[in-house]
Amino acid sequence: MNGWVLFDLDGTLTRSEEGIWNGVRYTAEKMGRPVPGAETLRRFIGPPLEWSFREYMGMTPEEARQAQTIYRERYQAVGYLENRVYPGVRAALRRLRKSGARLGVVTGKPIGPTRMILDHFGLSPLLETVVSATDGHAEKEHLIREALPENPGEVWMVGDRRFDMEGAVKAGVHALGVTYGYGDEEELLSSGAERLAASPREIADLLCPETPWERGAFLSMEGMDGSGKGTQIQVLRETLERYGWEVVSCREPGGTAIGEKIRQILLDRENSAMTDITEALLYAAARAQLVREVIRPAVTDGRVVLCDRFVDSSAAYQGGGRQLGVDLVRKINEPALAGTMPDWTVWLDIDHQRALRRRCAVSEPDRIELADNGFHTRTEQAYRDLAAAEADRFLTVNADQDREAVSAEMMNQVLARLMEAER
Repeated sequence: MNGWVLFDLDGTLTRSEEGIWNGVRYTAEKMGRPVPGAETLRRFIGPPLEWSFREYMGMTPEEARQAQTIYRERYQAVGYLENRVYPGVRAALRRLRKSGARLGVVTGKPIGPTRMILDHFGLSPLLETVVSATDGHAEKEHLIREALPENPGEVWMVGDRRFDMEGAVKAGVHALGVTYGYGDEEELLSSGAERLAASPREIADLLCPETPWERGAFLSMEGMDGSGKGTQIQVLRETLERYGWEVVSCREPGGTAIGEKIRQILLDRENSAMTDITEALLYAAARAQLVREVIRPAVTDGRVVLCDRFVDSSAAYQGGGRQLGVDLVRKINEPALAGTMPDWTVWLDIDHQRALRRRCAVSEPDRIELADNGFHTRTEQAYRDLAAAEADRFLTVNADQDREAVSAEMMNQVLARLMEAER
């Protein structure tokens, strides 16, 4: 695409109602006014703030200016964090850039909170320009004109409210309305929308249909049983979704109908006669199905795959713990992987005895967990050797601390890697 795509912020790139509504409630309470109901609060998404205080709460111009100042006190402290990027926004922005489009944000928000939001969620590097309201002037027509250079080529304004569509029409650019935000189809069409998109992915499908999606990412999580993987993988998923990545979760063994049946065989305590080589081959079989049915298609489609265990578990548990040797386990898995490896692997580093005590405190151990201490000692050491050998891929996290500290250490590393890969 030879031209520009300009985006509104609230209701188009980010789902911002929590912070905005909390700010309006805070303002009403500070000014001794009745707190608005849900229907009134919803109207605050999109229009200029000072205008909304006058229009929806009956304030005088002076009261509305005071209300705006009070609102911003809270918003700039905590409100901007009460926000989330719509799923698929990051993939759509990357695909549009790949097509040759130049991207920008045009919003009635002041530049301060706008930059704070875009920087916090790592969207700033994907944009060439950001134009915000100044001195109370937030007319979309003028902001759109300000954002564009001379001879900008084809230009689309993308937004969720009539103010975005009307501004695009007045500025002489194309208008694309999104129905996943705070406006509705009738509002958007009646105010000038030429096209409608029901999701961020549809925006890219409409504006650059010939351009393929940028590759997503593949992350695995590893650790001894009891290391806290279940808790931390949920934190990881929720955080990545808040930042606008589309996450596909899977687990090993399992993640597919065939893989789940293999999982039942592997973990069944009655299968104590299973040989070590049979165990390794079964893990590889489940993995082969997962790679082809889930992981590769999702990554190709621009999504982030988050897998609870992958081939490093086989290297550690069967190669180290069962003493088959890491080289043999890798050879067994070559046809299963066919070159598919995680971009990054989060490794929750904790002593195996402490981890197993945690695990057995909450549920009955499975067949693997019932192995002797020597097995678990060798498995832990194998993980350490793997992490040392591939330090660039392994993101080592100290799992022997409280959950919040583990989450913070993990997310700092993961977000840094993912955002760097987008630039």
